[in-house]
Amino acid sequence: MQRIGLIAAVVSLAVPIRAADDYPGATWGHVKSLREAGWSSEKLKEVRQYSLTIPTDAVMVVEDGLVVAEWGAISEKIWIHSMRKSYLSALYGIYVSKGVIRLSKTLAELGIDDNPPSLTAEEKRATIEDLLKARSGVYHPALEEAAWMQNIRPERGSHPPGTFWYYNNWDFNALGTIFEKETGRRIFDEVKLRLADPLQMEDFQATDGKYDTGKSSIHRAYPMRMTARDTARFGLLYLRGGVWRGKQVVPKDWVRRSVTAYSSAGKMGGYGYLWWVARNGRLFPGVTLDEGAFAAEGVGGNCVVVIPSRKLVVVNRVNTKAGHRVKSSEIGQLLSLILAAKGRT
Repeated sequence: MQRIGLIAAVVSLAVPIRAADDYPGATWGHVKSLREAGWSSEKLKEVRQYSLTIPTDAVMVVEDGLVVAEWGAISEKIWIHSMRKSYLSALYGIYVSKGVIRLSKTLAELGIDDNPPSLTAEEKRATIEDLLKARSGVYHPALEEAAWMQNIRPERGSHPPGTFWYYNNWDFNALGTIFEKETGRRIFDEVKLRLADPLQMEDFQATDGKYDTGKSSIHRAYPMRMTARDTARFGLLYLRGGVWRGKQVVPKDWVRRSVTAYSSAGKMGGYGYLWWVARNGRLFPGVTLDEGAFAAEGVGGNCVVVIPSRKLVVVNRVNTKAGHRVKSSEIGQLLSLILAAKGRT
């Protein structure tokens, strides 16, 4: 796939289609009139023009279940990277509500360990909830750990479980192991069954996920590919408190708990249960977001941003396999322009 500025972008700013009850069906519905919906078509063009100056591959802006604007490769499956963690969080919520998974279970109770040097008795005191908050205190090497993560990884045994936040791929990958052990189900099959099918995702199949293995750890990573238009459905699900067409797909209380900030991430806001959460307006540099905003984020600028106060879902997708990378500050500028296009900043 080529950079968005070089392709014949698919652009839709006001298609006169309306989905029943403002949920997408087989395809997405679009606002009938930008003007009536309070959007500036000229300012939306400025958003698109800005997106052409950065290596973004697809953008979608959805307000209250209807597409306001979309362009780029919205139907192309590309890797979602760390956004995978927010999908796993949703699956955890479903199985916690069924009583299959207990958040208070410790690594010791679960029989979770790793390659030598193995986990200590103290590390095995960490609970599933500690891992969901990235506060396990387990600083064992992990798969798909970026260099910056390795550089700031605390020393083994430096923080007891539950006391310190560190964006920790060991926690996230071990959660994948625990989920499959406790449920007896594969992550990708469950994303398809519990999320993609109820949300009528247009593209996702269980074969779009794969397990990555390596010598660093026994706990596999679980990357997935997904299109922008399917990513937007996931964002809308969380905007609606886990409800899809009258059905509670993800428990409402779990959605609330997931997007509550339990830890400060400084300029990056806060962190919930595998979701990034705005704190004091901070989530991306260069834009102040309303309290209650949250995002699933992956390397290279991949993200779905949900702003409940404005009923907005914004998707930015970046094909990192093609060498594309979008900075957090560029996402901030993109969001700032989108908010301005609605007539308030």
